[in-house]
Amino acid sequence: MLEKNKKSNVVICPSVLSADFSKLAEDLETVNSADWIHFDVMDGHYVPNISFGPLIAEAVKPYSDLKLDVHLMVDEPDKWLEPFAEAGADSLVIHQEVTIHAHRSIQQIKELGCSAGMAINPGTPIETLSEYLPYLDLVLIMTVNPGFGGQSYIKTMDDKIQRMRKMIDNSGYDIFLQVDGGISRNNIENVAKCGANAFVAGSGIFSKEDRPAEIALLRELAEKGYKG
Repeated sequence: MLEKNKKSNVVICPSVLSADFSKLAEDLETVNSADWIHFDVMDGHYVPNISFGPLIAEAVKPYSDLKLDVHLMVDEPDKWLEPFAEAGADSLVIHQEVTIHAHRSIQQIKELGCSAGMAINPGTPIETLSEYLPYLDLVLIMTVNPGFGGQSYIKTMDDKIQRMRKMIDNSGYDIFLQVDGGISRNNIENVAKCGANAFVAGSGIFSKEDRPAEIALLRELAEKGYKG
């Protein structure tokens, strides 16, 4: 299950997708000052790329002390819930656009002992999430079109994040509002001001030589912006 950082009101989540796969264990050890490891699963159907599966998740788990946050960008998420839970996932995030019986899927995630998240793409209205809020631990707003790392943040997502924060606050539920796509030192403070409190960063962290220092800077900027 996902947990809040007891010393911070924001959560920093390095994305494995931007790590060097030839030295993955070593790269993971350089980001242990973060909070969660974000694990992007792509199937080449729902998104135009292929990444990795449960065996890689299981292999990397011993090299990180962080929670494993698994984002399923796949056509049939239900068939991957149990394999990734068995591989060590602490959270399973499914896409609203592709999950046919989402309420049942969320129930299964909880039964597997994981936190449940739901993601939406840049073009998907936040209203599609309203019926699921009582059952979710995390909402993920994609701030790029999913499928590739290293993309630029879509500026119009600022308003979407603000509206999603208002919806969560009005619901009364304690739900992480996570953003994924183009997050870096250049925009994390502003995105936090919009209401996000969990930040996925791939190249924004792994492209830096001193990753612990970059994580500390991202956390400082996000804390400065977030008013939750």
